[in-house]
Amino acid sequence: MSTESSILACREGQFSWIRCEGKGSFQNSPAMKEQAESDIESGFNNVVIDLEQCSGMDSTFMGTMAGIAMRLMKIPDAKLKVASPGERNRQSLEDLGLDSLMEIDPEDGSWDERLIEMRKEMKPCSDQAAKQDKAPHVLDAHKKLCEVDSRNTKKFATVLDFLEADINSKKTNRK
Repeated sequence: MSTESSILACREGQFSWIRCEGKGSFQNSPAMKEQAESDIESGFNNVVIDLEQCSGMDSTFMGTMAGIAMRLMKIPDAKLKVASPGERNRQSLEDLGLDSLMEIDPEDGSWDERLIEMRKEMKPCSDQAAKQDKAPHVLDAHKKLCEVDSRNTKKFATVLDFLEADINSKKTNRK
């Protein structure tokens, strides 16, 4: 596994396949979100997040996954699916209640027969979002986590307060 984190993607048949290599974090989650939104806009309602090579995820990355899942839930027969999460990543998703939004390592993963080929076809995602201020993205991701499970509000209250203050301060300084 690489020491750098990256988001890779490909489109295969009816699937949008997005893969995290390295740590899923606030730094690379905007690229994941951008790729998923583009794919959904293009008509892909089967989005798979592949965590086979993901060494761990921060709350922003998981909140971004929650936002993608919430968007897909508004589309008939659409759902976010998580492939090969490993026990640690699965536990992290479940601890925040995200297993209610997404199918984690579904037994009927209809991509199974093409799994190895799809992973070979992956290309790095654009990192245009990496140049933008991350505070609004991080705030939105944490708000999504709180929408999913009210217990998350207590867990992330300090983060939410800090980010809102930071964003408001930046708006005030621009005036």
